[in-house]
Amino acid sequence: MAMITAMSTRGQIVLPKKIRTALNLGVGTRFLVFSEQGNILLQPITAPQLSEFEAVLEKAKQWAMEKGLQETGISQAVKAVRNKR
Repeated sequence: MAMITAMSTRGQIVLPKKIRTALNLGVGTRFLVFSEQGNILLQPITAPQLSEFEAVLEKAKQWAMEKGLQETGISQAVKAVRNKR
């Protein structure tokens, strides 16, 4: 979808309503802004879904089990890193 918008004197642009609605963008949505060869790309920053976090956590648990890590070992490692500061 391509549309035309303009920049204000304060450097602000308005995203057309059709685009905001299609992408479910609301007030306060944050964006990453990329610039490459005269082009500007806005990428909405969205929080990951809980299921994505759970999948990462499960992989971390599997890795820890494969390496033989125990909860006490993790606590000791955290303390050791904190003591190095």
